Amino acid sequence: MTDRQLVLPPFVEREIRRHGEETYPHECCGALVGQGRRVAARVALPNTTEEGPRRRFLVRPSDYRLAEEQAREVGGELLGFYHSHPDHPARPSQYDLDHAWPTFAYVIISVASGQAGDITVWWLKDDRSTFQEGEFHGDQNSDSDTAPAVHR
Repeated sequence: MTDRQLVLPPFVEREIRRHGEETYPHECCGALVGQGRRVAARVALPNTTEEGPRRRFLVRPSDYRLAEEQAREVGGELLGFYHSHPDHPARPSQYDLDHAWPTFAYVIISVASGQAGDITVWWLKDDRSTFQEGEFHGDQNSDSDTAPAVHR
């Protein structure tokens, strides 16, 4: 596995897709927790932006701390964040670039007319100039709906 791959178990992908559909036409957002490049759970976070949740999301410092605490509870760490793009492609925007942190994975799900579509993963380049698209790596042993989940 390269440093630009993320193991996203099918049950976590389903939860992210469901979150995007439930919040449509607004953006959903959440944290990815696990170890290394292997996601073990997701933490749904509230979208608290004042710019309009249809096109923006904001993770408050208190939500970030909560995500870190919940990651520790399942024996993991904060690996990155996910959010949806309502009626737009699953590609980072300039806003995403302006608010990204190095080392984190950024999963984006496109939700068109309320239906989840493409899902992509991105990492901020070292020079912070743009994102580099990554790949999802399959995890055949993690298709259980009973795997540890962290919900808010």
